Amino acid sequence: MTKLLEKALEAVRLLPPDSQDQIALAMLSLSGNEGEPEEVDPTHLPAVLEGLAQARRRQFATDPEIEAAFRRFEQ
Repeated sequence: MTKLLEKALEAVRLLPPDSQDQIALAMLSLSGNEGEPEEVDPTHLPAVLEGLAQARRRQFATDPEIEAAFRRFEQ
């Protein structure tokens, strides 16, 4: 294990359990070992399925659309 990863884990140990779990899920996702899939809220299922269908059709957001979305978070 690298010293940087050890330092990061020490910092994460100081966080509340729910924050630790979120970071652990992100680490597992990045490492390709995601574990159990997260449950989808039934009210969000149609949007998730539509997003997957768009991905299969290779219909992705354009760079300007992505930039506009990020600008909305800055406001």
